[in-house]
Amino acid sequence: MGDAPNKISITICGDGGCGKSSITLRLVRSEWVHEYDPTIEDSYSVTRTIDGEQYFLSITDTAGQEEYRGLWAASNLKSDAFLLVYDITSESSLSALDYFMDMIEMETDQRAEDNLRLLKQLGDSARGVEVGMAAPVRIVAGNKCDLKDNRVISARDGLEYARKHNSGFMETSAREIVNIEETFALLVRRVVEARREHHEYNQELTKPTRHVGFSLKKTPTNALSKKESDANLAKPQRQSIFSGLLKGNRREKAEQEQTEKREKNTTEQEPPEGETPSRWKRMCC
Repeated sequence: MGDAPNKISITICGDGGCGKSSITLRLVRSEWVHEYDPTIEDSYSVTRTIDGEQYFLSITDTAGQEEYRGLWAASNLKSDAFLLVYDITSESSLSALDYFMDMIEMETDQRAEDNLRLLKQLGDSARGVEVGMAAPVRIVAGNKCDLKDNRVISARDGLEYARKHNSGFMETSAREIVNIEETFALLVRRVVEARREHHEYNQELTKPTRHVGFSLKKTPTNALSKKESDANLAKPQRQSIFSGLLKGNRREKAEQEQTEKREKNTTEQEPPEGETPSRWKRMCC
């Protein structure tokens, strides 16, 4: 991410003479330059309040001529956003953006690889920390839209080119002040969104793995040892055995008492020797 949450670096690129410097100066100084003066590289800074937040924009206006493209510094590719400008009156200016798109695509892939490498190196310490940079934001701007009579690139063609390269799209006019502030506001909003998505993605990757049930490495506080578990398992078995024996003894004792009682009653009911049964019944009565 950038040096500060509200600091955003923007690189403006495109073919020579398409109006990059005119757009930059219209934003920074509210000036319009109608004379073409080839730029090698100029840097500007400006603050803007967007959606209630103040942002510090660091803008780099780069050379468009093919002979100067090799001067692109590595720092330019580390920008948060890129504004790719073409001239709607020059068909070749749109195809010239292919070079810059390829460079930005390589930078996007490189950032993704660097982010993963950093996350692996930091491990758990990367949790809750901003790691790496978000993917760069791109917006294609068809400049000089005030020259309607000289237009050779339609708005539809410009939009299709932008969609093909996963970029935003605007048509601008530095002279008529058309979509200048709006274009940079869109860049800022997309950078804020890209940073948010980057942060959420990193947090998802560093989220601790959740296990079903308790961890195998940590014994639960209410867990019993194997010895205690075996003892508890054996205890009910022993109790059931003892209780069975007691029940069996009690049953045998009860049966014996009932047998003795029946024998006693039988003995009492038999008449003594020498007496008649009728007399014995009368005595019992």
